[in-house]
Amino acid sequence: MCVIVYSNSRQVAQKAQKAIEKLAKGDKKAGKPSMRIETELFVGGRRVLEREEARKRLEELGFIAGAKVDRTCPAFLFATSAGEVGVDLDADHMVCDLVAGERMVQRLGRVNRRGEPETHVAKVLVLVTPEPKPEKKTQEALDKKARNEELNEKERKSIEEHERELRQWKDRQRPLEQLPRREDGSIDASVGALFEFRERAKAEPELEKMLCEATSPEPLRPALTLPLVEAWSLTSLRKHPGRPAVQPWLRGWVDDPPQTAVVWRTHLPVRKGGKEPRKSEIERFFEAAPPHTSEVLEAETSRVADWILTRVKNMSKERGNQKLSEPTIRPGDEDVAAFVLDGDLTLRKSFTFGELKSVQDKDEFKRTLSEGTLIIDARLGGLKNGLLDDDVSDPPPTADASNWLGEGVVGFRIRSTDASEAAPRDPNWRERFRFACEVSEEGQPSRWLVVDKWRNDATTEDDRSEGKPQRLEKHQERAEQRARDLAIALGLSQGHKNTLAVAARLHDEGKRSSRWQRAFNAPKDGVYAKTEGPINQGLLDGYRHELGSLLHIENDERLCSLSGEERDLVLHLIAAHHGFARPVISTNGCEDAPPSVLDEKVMEVALRFARLQAQWGPWGLAWWEALLRAADQLASRDNAAGRGGGGIA
Repeated sequence: MCVIVYSNSRQVAQKAQKAIEKLAKGDKKAGKPSMRIETELFVGGRRVLEREEARKRLEELGFIAGAKVDRTCPAFLFATSAGEVGVDLDADHMVCDLVAGERMVQRLGRVNRRGEPETHVAKVLVLVTPEPKPEKKTQEALDKKARNEELNEKERKSIEEHERELRQWKDRQRPLEQLPRREDGSIDASVGALFEFRERAKAEPELEKMLCEATSPEPLRPALTLPLVEAWSLTSLRKHPGRPAVQPWLRGWVDDPPQTAVVWRTHLPVRKGGKEPRKSEIERFFEAAPPHTSEVLEAETSRVADWILTRVKNMSKERGNQKLSEPTIRPGDEDVAAFVLDGDLTLRKSFTFGELKSVQDKDEFKRTLSEGTLIIDARLGGLKNGLLDDDVSDPPPTADASNWLGEGVVGFRIRSTDASEAAPRDPNWRERFRFACEVSEEGQPSRWLVVDKWRNDATTEDDRSEGKPQRLEKHQERAEQRARDLAIALGLSQGHKNTLAVAARLHDEGKRSSRWQRAFNAPKDGVYAKTEGPINQGLLDGYRHELGSLLHIENDERLCSLSGEERDLVLHLIAAHHGFARPVISTNGCEDAPPSVLDEKVMEVALRFARLQAQWGPWGLAWWEALLRAADQLASRDNAAGRGGGGIA
């Protein structure tokens, strides 16, 4: 027997799980024997790794539709809205509270989901809370209203809120009362009964109104205008005042509390000795090792703020009273405890353990965390079964210091290495970034944090240039072939096929720059597009080879043979194929022309983007860019796999 127990909050689900487990232990004094059961929790506010592990556990317990499991004891699944959609759950019976109509349909659809024979009658117990009673101050306001006395604004809002709760409580029950009843007096809430009721409502306005009142109102959405879309398309501008957050256009204006993503890491960009790391160093570190979906826990900002401040206080109490199951170096007040990042991985703020201990303005602290990503020192602990826990001291497993989901799945790893040691080269991993975490009195790095990327990962724009060494001519030849394969598969016209092929053939010409070749540690026997690295970012000095490509191909015969519109598109695709030139691109490190000429070229890049966006539209131009990017990536994978010819892989 499998039973789903739905609750409307994580806290209630956890309490219900503990209550059932306690009952199963029995009571010898009361003569109640123990009973073997299995339980699982499936709620939000949980780290994705543990949530995915719970999903696998659900299949083992028989809660996934179609799973054939021979049960030897009852199984209970305690879920919140996380178990209403996105997971193909199935259970024999269900217990739940009464929620909005669309959520009740989702819940009911997860009982006897595959429609077992009529001999199996699924039982659903819906617990309806008592009629909402007004609080003392609200009752006083109601009494004043009954006496026709004047109410202030606060009293009026209090009454309106109570009336709204009461109306919602009644509205949610009415549809259930319209469903057919069985001989034993129970309500038939099968999929068939729900479908028939919905069909009846289409012809009966009163029933349709009843369903609407029991359903959550559709949120209002702001208008989607072309200027907004064009503002969002200016992606090479990190900050843009006319580019609002996209959430209201995706989900509507909803009154949800702000959220914060939490990630635990063993290795953080903190430095012992020498100067404090620059903001740019910290941002490049997290760009090289960005949060992976599996290591993220998302919860309400207020809950995260309360949790981390409580954990820091608890750590102070735990000092001198070893609670950790394994020896761990306890952090000091001056040690960096956390970094708060914006959505684009730029640094919002960092906190030491001492700063967290002395937070005075809690509201300001919550504003700092709101809608950001909190990267914390794993020594803080505070995670149990994937959920925030104030009392857990042990550091949780982290993606940067363990074989998390299998080698290479996360896309990066972080190694702490002595500066005097030469690390053996692993063909599956290539260095992406290194950070000096310890510096001698002379200012020389004595220890590094090395961020390696998996062989096929391309998180940063320079990643695709690292790999199995390949000469520039060979890479561009292969990229052209891949572009032609894509164009044929998509049925493009001959002119468009040729345009895409020319862009692919010339897209990396800027890598001929001696600065680029030296910075990427290219072999000396030719011009290379792919090298084993590592990249010397200081020597590169921000040089964008896309801009260099524009300068190198000005007089290329293939480009000059195209029409004006085709030439414009080729030049834009080359400038934008790593995400830049929308609409600007940096001139840093470029020595191929005088500054005045470079400034003129950058202006041309921006104006060309504006012309092409007007011609193709925001999505059309992005589609063209995606084609060249796909051809480039396919060519890079061919090189990594040692493939020379063939069609689209």
